[in-house]
Amino acid sequence: MKMAMALLPPFVSTIKGPRDLLGTLFTDTVRSISKDGKTRWRSIRFISSQAAVRLVQRSYRISPSGAQMENKEIPSNFLSDKKMVPYSDPPKDQDIDLLHQFFKRSSKLVVLTGAGISTESGIPDYRSPNGAYSTGFRPITHQEFLRSLRSRRRYWARSFAGWRRFTAAQPGPAHVALASLEKAGHISFMMTQNVDRLHHRAGSNPLELHGTVYIVSCTECGFSIFRDSFQDQVKALNPKWAEAIESLDYDSRSDKSFGMKQRPDGDIEIDEKFWEEEYRIPSCNKCNGILKPDVVFFGDNVPKGRADRAMEAAKGCDAFLVLGSSLMTMSAFRLIKAAHEAGAATAIVNVGVTRADDFVPLKISTRLGEILPRLLSVGYLSIPHL
Repeated sequence: MKMAMALLPPFVSTIKGPRDLLGTLFTDTVRSISKDGKTRWRSIRFISSQAAVRLVQRSYRISPSGAQMENKEIPSNFLSDKKMVPYSDPPKDQDIDLLHQFFKRSSKLVVLTGAGISTESGIPDYRSPNGAYSTGFRPITHQEFLRSLRSRRRYWARSFAGWRRFTAAQPGPAHVALASLEKAGHISFMMTQNVDRLHHRAGSNPLELHGTVYIVSCTECGFSIFRDSFQDQVKALNPKWAEAIESLDYDSRSDKSFGMKQRPDGDIEIDEKFWEEEYRIPSCNKCNGILKPDVVFFGDNVPKGRADRAMEAAKGCDAFLVLGSSLMTMSAFRLIKAAHEAGAATAIVNVGVTRADDFVPLKISTRLGEILPRLLSVGYLSIPHL
């Protein structure tokens, strides 16, 4: 499928259960380089409540409107420990100022996010130096899924196994900062290539270019159900297999002993000897058709109505900002190209090369979780805590 799915970050495995508290506490650090060339670290506090956010030192608390997150702490080396997050230098003061000025000059800003914003939440991507493609992995295609029952069995068996980790992933500082900027009126329209709904859980409601794995739809009649309901059906059809999967402890040792490896699609790479050929998958309750996640797999197209809405936003904006996307898929590249040709200002924040680097004038290479929260205390974008 088009974008990477969610993976439970290492620190979440230590959480015993949700806490019904107001807000969510994270602890992260921001890197800086001093004049003597030494790297220094400082922690920050980030507070979001409705349309109010505060950036102060030491740690940050986030409680965005509409978010459904557990109260848990993130280690101070959160980003640096994530091997799926490509390395980058910390943002310079000049980078923050340039991005601040880009926001300030716009009255109709459109934001497009990609896999790079979710790698910081523990979600693998495809194209970064540490991404799945670097190991030779290739995702299932739309055509393969439809024509092969065995491929569908394999896909749904792996996806069932990965669902617990997927739903445990949490929005990161970048997701929350964007939700805060959106609520404060600094973003007119947001869309995402990601299917993980971490933006929604942070309080945003972006256009999902490639759909979401939270919905399962019939490829024949269009009837859809929530993914949790589909999971229950799979469990009912394969009780012994489901019990074996759910009894696993998802630490590194049990993953290796079961022949498992997390993949960007939100599924689990399982050795064939661990899933049975007679593994049963549900069919549509309405027409008995083939059910698939409501996402755009590789080889498929973005639905026309959705694509038209995204293009209308791109052509009608006065500024277009790409966050965490290489823009290698045409569905994303065509949007920034259209905005550029319509005269909009364009900018990219992404670690690594993008398809639009040759015509976008502002390119910042840094981690989104390190630059976006810092914007919230700068000039025009400063949002006071109420």
